[in-house]
Amino acid sequence: MKVVLPGGTGQVGTVLDRALTAAGHEVTVLTRHPERERHVQWDGVTLGPWTEAVDGCDVVVNLAGRSVSCRYTPENLRAMMDSRVDSARVVGEAIAAAERPPRVWLQMSTATIYAHRFDAAHDEGTGVIGGSEADVPGYWGYSVEIAKNWERAQREAPTPATRKVALRAAMVMSPDRGGVFDVLLGLARLGLGGPVAGGAQYVSWIHDEDFVRAVEFLVDRDDIDGPVNLASPGPLPQRDLMRTLRTASGVPFGLPATRWMAELGAFALRSDTELLLKSRRVVPGRLREAGFEFTRPTWESAAADLVRRRRGGTSRGGPR
Repeated sequence: MKVVLPGGTGQVGTVLDRALTAAGHEVTVLTRHPERERHVQWDGVTLGPWTEAVDGCDVVVNLAGRSVSCRYTPENLRAMMDSRVDSARVVGEAIAAAERPPRVWLQMSTATIYAHRFDAAHDEGTGVIGGSEADVPGYWGYSVEIAKNWERAQREAPTPATRKVALRAAMVMSPDRGGVFDVLLGLARLGLGGPVAGGAQYVSWIHDEDFVRAVEFLVDRDDIDGPVNLASPGPLPQRDLMRTLRTASGVPFGLPATRWMAELGAFALRSDTELLLKSRRVVPGRLREAGFEFTRPTWESAAADLVRRRRGGTSRGGPR
């Protein structure tokens, strides 16, 4: 199978590239800074020679977009919006112009599209799209607008021969350096892995191997299109997530953090408190209905595996 990964050099792209290549697929990565033979240069905005990789491939998985691990300044928010919308638009243009278009286009989206809430979980059918919640920072609504425009760029692309799926992904947990699990584990080991602002806010996540398996599942299932939640069936409050991670990593305690302490910590890490404080209670409705089975459905199992692999110096387990 020929797979093209626009934006495939980030954490999630690295996970997917590594797994698909190990499984014997021919993977081409589109990147602004090619470093390997399988890398092809693109700018994420305009058509160019890179479209030759799209014409004749089987699958496109577009992961391009500026990292959300940054301060949410107006400039950075605009860059997050533009990089996602522009890349989805130009990928759609390349597919539309292809003589042999791919049979499926999986477009990265985000579970952040759903509303901040504690009472009920969001699935694709009954979930509430965010942006109008009371008592949350106004700029959180901009994150939702980014997600909505991201999905709209894919949905409106004129690609009738190509099935389109929007991946509303939760936090992808892998033992790779620089990923979200790496940050959480580092905080736990420093004794800072306690509840943040009470810790009642839900965290949705997915184990890296289940993320890869879900992508493969969606590639094979010709009857599934539109938005799909890529999240484990077990979202849990932040305080419980960190308690379980401390247990898995052998850390006896974690200092709690107030909201203002979280603000200071996010500033020091050049990140934003939305990533810590927004309650993302998202479940995989369509995946479960289609018969997908998670290998790591609980955080206890996932955290133990990720800590073991991190200690062993392996990014993932053996071939599936």
